Amino acid sequence: MSAHPLPQAAFARTVLGSGPGLALAHGAGSSVAGTYGPILQGLAAHHTVVGVDYPGSGDTPRAGTPLSLDDLADQLVSAAVAEGLDTFAVSGYSLGGPVAIRAATRHPERVTALVLTATFSHRDNRLALALPVWRKLAASGDRELLAEYLTMMAVGADALDAMPDEQLRQAVGFTAASVADGTPEHAELAPRADVRDDLPRVQVPTLVVSTTQDRFTSTRLHRQLADGIPGAELVDIATGHLPMVERPEEWLQLIVGFTGRHSA
Repeated sequence: MSAHPLPQAAFARTVLGSGPGLALAHGAGSSVAGTYGPILQGLAAHHTVVGVDYPGSGDTPRAGTPLSLDDLADQLVSAAVAEGLDTFAVSGYSLGGPVAIRAATRHPERVTALVLTATFSHRDNRLALALPVWRKLAASGDRELLAEYLTMMAVGADALDAMPDEQLRQAVGFTAASVADGTPEHAELAPRADVRDDLPRVQVPTLVVSTTQDRFTSTRLHRQLADGIPGAELVDIATGHLPMVERPEEWLQLIVGFTGRHSA
């Protein structure tokens, strides 16, 4: 059994579908709907899906203190257990990757598999530069400027260059409208998130999905992650940091294909 008792489930959560459990850990500045929305119904066709919104996302109030990776991981596991899932796979995207890994190492009796997309075990120098800019822009309240930065950084080169001017402005407008209130706290946690010591302790089947045009998390970080987890598989998807926008169906099939082979 885990040495870490579960807290009361306190975060707002999304629950859909039926079948083997799948917990969802979303990215910074986003929410369950923002990260997984385009593929939620596809995931729910194969799984009982449970996702939590971090403080400042969805209907979860902002935190008054700095966020903790352990707390996010414990809340994710607690929500899944509260929904009747004794064991479950975990999908972690971007900041959700370290959350998923920490969930697997703090609660190994619960987590049966990991799918880690566009993520990292620790920040490199690119993230060390990019994340404070993101946090400062979010704290400034200038949502349009923040959205322009995020669109430039997050959309892959192929998809970005294919957008006509009107579509590009629409993308910026959509991004500005969907920025989570808790983005400054999320962006403050991300460079502190370091799960390198957790990697060799992950003892479940793991798939690392490498977003090959990613300007936030590089393919080098993806490879380091896969190399550090015993037996992890590494697959490429030709997108920037937003597979749910650029190649949602391909991303969905990678997740359900892997979890389908490794369902408890």
